Amino acid sequence: MRIRSATADDREAVVALWQAAGLTRPWNYPVADFKLAIANPTSTILLARDADELVGSVMVGFDGHRGWVYSLASDPDRRGLGIGRQLMRAAEDWLKERGCPKIQLMVRHDNESAQGFYTALGYEVQDVVTIGRRLDG
Repeated sequence: MRIRSATADDREAVVALWQAAGLTRPWNYPVADFKLAIANPTSTILLARDADELVGSVMVGFDGHRGWVYSLASDPDRRGLGIGRQLMRAAEDWLKERGCPKIQLMVRHDNESAQGFYTALGYEVQDVVTIGRRLDG
């Protein structure tokens, strides 16, 4: 398996992977998310490929204070093979290369399998409340 940064040519395959992995929601715009992530110099989408097949992806960014991970996805038919672990290691390396001191991510409160995955990687639940609002409408 090879990991590399996404390009515009990867958009359709990545969005399809996010949809297959159950990451998209009606209020999110995956095509716009993809375009913003690869257009911004402080973020990227890392892809895991097995030969020519996309098997996983992760969006990663550095805001100058913290690193953030979004949309970690692996092909549902290949879960349990270490794709997510390798992508998280690549995301951590990408952030370390930019001098990032801490990595954070958000997981929906009812996604117990994701919480277990991140706990197994050494991540801890932080005692914070996430507050936000949409700016696109």
